[in-house]
Amino acid sequence: MHLKHLSLAGLLLVLTMSAAAAAPDPLFQDHAIIKAVLTAPLTQAYAQREQDVRIYLPGQFAFVDAAGEMLRLDASIRTRGNFRRLNCQLPPLQLNFKKSQVKGTLFRGQNKLKLVAPCQHGIESQQLVLLEYLAYRTYEIMTEYSFGTRLLRLSYVDSDEKRNSWTDLVFVIEDDADVAKRLDLIKLHVARNRISQLEPFSAALVDLFQLMIANNDYSLLQSPEGVDCCHNVEMFIRDDAPDVRIPIPFDFDMSGLVNAPYAAPPSHLPIRLVRTRYYRGLCRPRGVVDAAASRIREKREAILALYESADYLGSPSRKRAIKYVAEFFELLDDPERFEAEVIERCRGDNDVKDST
Repeated sequence: MHLKHLSLAGLLLVLTMSAAAAAPDPLFQDHAIIKAVLTAPLTQAYAQREQDVRIYLPGQFAFVDAAGEMLRLDASIRTRGNFRRLNCQLPPLQLNFKKSQVKGTLFRGQNKLKLVAPCQHGIESQQLVLLEYLAYRTYEIMTEYSFGTRLLRLSYVDSDEKRNSWTDLVFVIEDDADVAKRLDLIKLHVARNRISQLEPFSAALVDLFQLMIANNDYSLLQSPEGVDCCHNVEMFIRDDAPDVRIPIPFDFDMSGLVNAPYAAPPSHLPIRLVRTRYYRGLCRPRGVVDAAASRIREKREAILALYESADYLGSPSRKRAIKYVAEFFELLDDPERFEAEVIERCRGDNDVKDST
């Protein structure tokens, strides 16, 4: 059914959809920083960055468990991603564990983990990774329909002995198959979406969250490459509602919150600075957008506390981030600005936003 034809009862139904969430895997049940060491042929792995087919190379991952003991696991690595893989001095990696070895450890249930790390050596690049981690954590606070994350203080040892060892704060991201299992969802592989196929509240929440962090590097409708929708958003469905698609966003390094040196707004938008917020959300019934905004307001205290307690960030970065997020809540709290900068700027069928 098209959104503009939703009855009030139907609208309330989609607004009250709630994940029957199971507990996440142990790795994502806590936010304490894990100390770890990755020993692997990093030089060989980085040399594969431009190859379409990149093989996993054997390595070892050691970490300190809750009892203070060092545990060692086999972990193969390969480079991953798109832009950062090709443009970063230190391309991002994927860790591939052996299921038989992780049983009974903090990493039980893990198989392949995306590792998000600084693009290059240096304090500035380190701060950018931590800001992206905070973006993930912000969305986790807003909704269970999100990817879990965990910080690691990771030391890299190149077994090729061609690079000096170094240590960075990095984070790992919950695998999409584990998200589906935790939320009792099914991962969806489609070429594109229609607006009417998106679960309204979840989609509206994604759009407002992306406005909060000033991220325009996403799409709920299609991928730029035209395959496996969507751009920096994974799609899921429920077994009992196969026509209702639930979006979960990821990859926020192009956002204004992070403000990476390589980030810029899309050329077709009337803004020139990546930190300038510009709403690109899809038009939806006003009640849906208001409900999503109310959810974010309800989480205001927890979200601001997240940034205020982020002592792993340098003081200047933390203060800028707190101010930036607080400015978004000022927009939400100003009816005239919300009308002009959100409601009137939506994309698609403008008649939808006036429906009830």
